[in-house]
Amino acid sequence: MSVSNIERQHSEERSVVTKKHHGQKISNKIRKKMQRGEKFFSLEFFPPRTVTGAINLTSRFDRMGLGGPLFCDVTWHLAGNPSGDSETSSMTIASTALNYCGLETMLHLTCTNATKDDITLYLKKAKRQGIRNILALRGDSTDGGEWKSQENGFSYSTDLVRHIREQFGDYFGICVAGYPNGHPDCSSYEEDLQHLKEKVDAGADFIITQLFFRSEVFFKYVQDCRALGITVPIIPGVMPIQGYASLRHLVQLSKLEVPHEIRDAVEPIKHDDEAIREFGVIQCTKLCQELLDAGTPGIHFYTLNREVAVREVLKHLGMWNENPAKRPLPWRPSANAKRSEEDVRPIFWASRPKSYIHRTQEWDEFPNGRWGNSSSPAFGDLKDHYLFYLTSKDKPADLKKMWGEELRDKTDVAKTFACYITGELNAAGVKVTKLPWNDDELALETSLIVEQLAFLNSHGILTINSQPSVNATPSNDSKFGWGGPGGYVYQKAYLEFFTSSAMVNILLDVLEDYKWINYHVINHDGSKEMTNSDEKLPIAVTWGVFPGKEIIQPTVVDPVSFHFWKDEAFALWKQQWGRLYPEGSHSGEVIESIHDSYYLVNLVDNDYVRGNRLWEILQKVVSVGPSAEAVSNTPSPSD
Repeated sequence: MSVSNIERQHSEERSVVTKKHHGQKISNKIRKKMQRGEKFFSLEFFPPRTVTGAINLTSRFDRMGLGGPLFCDVTWHLAGNPSGDSETSSMTIASTALNYCGLETMLHLTCTNATKDDITLYLKKAKRQGIRNILALRGDSTDGGEWKSQENGFSYSTDLVRHIREQFGDYFGICVAGYPNGHPDCSSYEEDLQHLKEKVDAGADFIITQLFFRSEVFFKYVQDCRALGITVPIIPGVMPIQGYASLRHLVQLSKLEVPHEIRDAVEPIKHDDEAIREFGVIQCTKLCQELLDAGTPGIHFYTLNREVAVREVLKHLGMWNENPAKRPLPWRPSANAKRSEEDVRPIFWASRPKSYIHRTQEWDEFPNGRWGNSSSPAFGDLKDHYLFYLTSKDKPADLKKMWGEELRDKTDVAKTFACYITGELNAAGVKVTKLPWNDDELALETSLIVEQLAFLNSHGILTINSQPSVNATPSNDSKFGWGGPGGYVYQKAYLEFFTSSAMVNILLDVLEDYKWINYHVINHDGSKEMTNSDEKLPIAVTWGVFPGKEIIQPTVVDPVSFHFWKDEAFALWKQQWGRLYPEGSHSGEVIESIHDSYYLVNLVDNDYVRGNRLWEILQKVVSVGPSAEAVSNTPSPSD
């Protein structure tokens, strides 16, 4: 193939990719909802000021994402380096919601204290993070005085919209703010409408309004916008009243007029937060229902980073769509446009999805949904890839209570693993809610194999990932279902664990009688490795058959990816568990011994029809092998 043909082919491929990415713009998603007559909701959050707050907000993203928001947006603030290097920056929080929590995300961007070059750098950073949507705002003064533009900056949000279009073309979807009561800095309501028309003409795709409390205010606003020639979607912004102080503060900042009937209702209960929240839910539900009944396509909720009131309103409206069986895939996809089509994932990161997305964010070779050259990413030192939400931010004292104030030997470690599986309290009377390799609660399907896993862990086979076999279970099953209705899902029994070299020697002997089992065994530095699998070809361990589709196989055991995962899996022993103990302590030596001498093993039972034979195999290993107390000074497995 000639050079010119190659360049033309690459140009065509880039064109296809660009077109595919456009489907992730929120304005397109809104229009599709409107064409189908489907109502939607969206959620606004603000970046917390502390790392702990950011961790909690990430968990809130996960919970609120269950209800099915069309998108979320993250407000802009200049504290903590907004360029994205800070753990609590707007850029980082928006990237977290998009890439790790699977939420379509819009980033606010303001002109405040920013030059044109600053804003261009912010936008380039957002693009690298996969963010496709920007809410363009002028912003407010940081000192409470009169707003002033930065030298070589922008004075109006219209300028910002125009700059985004000039510098980035149609890459970003752009939203702008609308003010049903008029912007407080405008001399008149009519003048503010003219400015809104200018923003839309400059390239804005849709509008989200400021708060209001009466539906007729919004209806008049939309009517006035349409009369002026503004045709883009206009989404009402609402907020359930959740506290007296927050309502008063918001009114002061926005010069928002609160109807007298709301003030009269809130005043007698202003010291009762629960009563105010209940009132707010009722009032907001009534408002939203009036908007939806009149044909409004969707509602945007200002959450104040809280979840209870908004969730209650959505449930009253019948818009909260939580359904654990409605999974498009067995794992939560990224909302990043570059990864939204990804439909195959190595199973190793199943319990650490945030880590997986971050570690593989440059793995963009996914031809036909399959892994390309998975050895191509330029990984740096492992510690360079950890962001605040990928490492544990639990207090060391709390982790020590779960994992052991002191470790006498490896038996204590094994008991901790067993307690995590069973949910039983440990010797200190504390529940083990997580392990370094497992950030989340156990999956529903794990309840079917709890007894087997507990048995293995108590005997020195320290399990970190597993799934039972499934043969043609309906795709709407509450435990195993994914991929939509009318299909059937399958999965091979899979188990991944750490264990001693003595156990590995016995396991390899037992596996001689089980030729349909694939295994991969490796130590911490890769100097000892045994496998009967192909060195490069992945093994499908989860797949589904659906009407009118090809067979979908979204989860694989990829031998090349396993090597990368091995680095992370072993490092977690020292980085999260071992660091809890003083250097040179006996407890630290126990963890270091496991890191240095144990092996990481994965097993795939390819006979999913006959059921799970892995337990049979490992029971034989345990019956022959040493106890968990045994020190790993036995000869290493042979190559």
